[in-house]
Amino acid sequence: MSWDETRRVLLSEWTKIRSVRSTVWTLAAALVVTVALGMLICLLVRNTFNELSPHERMTFDPTLTSFAGTSLGQLAMIAFGILVVAGEYSTGMIRASLSAVPRRGLLMFAKVAVATALALAVGMVTSFLAFVLGQALLGDHRTNLGEPNVLRAVFGGGLYMGLIALFAMGVAWMLRSPMLSFGVLIPFFFMISGILANVSATQKLGRYLPDQAGSWIMSVVNTGDRPYGPWAGLGIMVLWVAAALLGGYLVLRRRDA
Repeated sequence: MSWDETRRVLLSEWTKIRSVRSTVWTLAAALVVTVALGMLICLLVRNTFNELSPHERMTFDPTLTSFAGTSLGQLAMIAFGILVVAGEYSTGMIRASLSAVPRRGLLMFAKVAVATALALAVGMVTSFLAFVLGQALLGDHRTNLGEPNVLRAVFGGGLYMGLIALFAMGVAWMLRSPMLSFGVLIPFFFMISGILANVSATQKLGRYLPDQAGSWIMSVVNTGDRPYGPWAGLGIMVLWVAAALLGGYLVLRRRDA
């Protein structure tokens, strides 16, 4: 594999992604929704802070409050990951892509590299913007980047957003259909994961799901209810992402377009 060939495939994938409006709009939506909802929650918390119980005040995490919009913003990141991969299957473009780049590993590498770079860049901007604007609205209850573990949480928020998109890409490669991918991932992240993590019978299992483990990186206040730390939680999420991408690669390599 020559660098010149790799460079051409990378440029091709960059052209594909930026020329499709839906992928660009999903990234923009991830930023806007996450920041706007986070700001709204921060404003509501500031106005109702005195109504919180003593325990809630003691465990209040201003940094995590800024990221309240992530739960909805990740939907756009999931959509981005699905559309980048499964969009080619729905339009039939995957046949042209595989004809132009017969080396499927190279094709997948290039798509993952370009999409991950974009998702991480948008994720980082979103995370820092959500933090800065959210803290401004929290008033006297705010924190700052100089406080212990705050910078880690904000930086981790950007990593989490990027990893969510990457996980969706792996699943989309395995399922090879936008509708099927949406049908699996949206209920999983917005219903099944939350239920498993909050029902006592399945709570221990639920905390090892990708979003539950990965989102721990955005917390600063340690409530002591997790058997792992923030970075370990993100590591668990990375393992899920790696498994999804490996599954996607095996399907791409063994099945025709």
